[in-house]
Amino acid sequence: MTRSTRRGGSGGRPRHTARIAVPALLLAVALLFPQLLPNRPGNLGSLAETALPWFGIAIAVLLPWAAVRGSRLAMAAALVPLVAWCHLFVPTLTTPPRAGPTDFKALTFNVGGHRTTPEAVAREVIATGADLVALEKVPLPAIPAYEKALAGTYPHHATHNTLGLWSRYPLRNVEAMDLGGPWPHAIRAVAGTPGGDTAVYTVRLPSVRVRATEGFAIGLRDAAAAELADRIAKDPARRMMLLGDLNGSLRDRGLAPLTRRLEPAHEHAGRGFGFTWPAAFPVVRIDHVLLRGLEATTTSVLPDLGSDHRPVLTGVRRTA
Repeated sequence: MTRSTRRGGSGGRPRHTARIAVPALLLAVALLFPQLLPNRPGNLGSLAETALPWFGIAIAVLLPWAAVRGSRLAMAAALVPLVAWCHLFVPTLTTPPRAGPTDFKALTFNVGGHRTTPEAVAREVIATGADLVALEKVPLPAIPAYEKALAGTYPHHATHNTLGLWSRYPLRNVEAMDLGGPWPHAIRAVAGTPGGDTAVYTVRLPSVRVRATEGFAIGLRDAAAAELADRIAKDPARRMMLLGDLNGSLRDRGLAPLTRRLEPAHEHAGRGFGFTWPAAFPVVRIDHVLLRGLEATTTSVLPDLGSDHRPVLTGVRRTA
């Protein structure tokens, strides 16, 4: 009995160590090299990239588990993903946002939901001091009310389907873009912004769902993002701003065609994760401002204004 107990005890610790060390090292690899995760089946790679900051929860479970087991090797292994997580995200949480003169400000806001009214949204939008306002998922019957409520501050506007762009500056060359899927997904307009014209894209890419039959359903969104990226690549405008709901994190490989063409404002002028959805308790940033020929000087996620998304306000200055 004594011998058997000792064998079980001596063999138990290595088994417990392996149970901690193996997932810890796999977690570290997933954090540092998420592109190695396959997207078949179920687009799990894209899903993992979307949830990457939340891998910290798994680390928070592994560390006390290793401490309770009292294995130095298990503790060392559990620290590896912690170091990887800190390498990726501590600069995001601690780097001071960029500051500097701003030529103009732009706001993007998906107003969908049952708690918003055109008049309430208009009051909040005007109070931000934004010069350009991109609204997505505007209910079609509410378009005239939005036009009336915003007209005094934004004399220029363009709408199509559930998208709208309001501006203090003249708009021209307005074009609605059908990127595939059930609705037109973008409006392009040229705004006469300070320092020169800016091509402004108001965008809402197809929705993403997690379904039992197909996993992370991103096919329509990815196809629309690729089509939009192709059009942006052919756009001759020196200065460009994309405002909208991309229904995905910019870490998601499905949006890489866009991030290869445009610079994320939050990456350069934001602080923290900047989560925007769902508004009551945001867990992912799916509302974005992307730039070309412009530099973000400030960007912030505003409080819950009654939609299921939070708005994003960004100040920019021209670089070209």
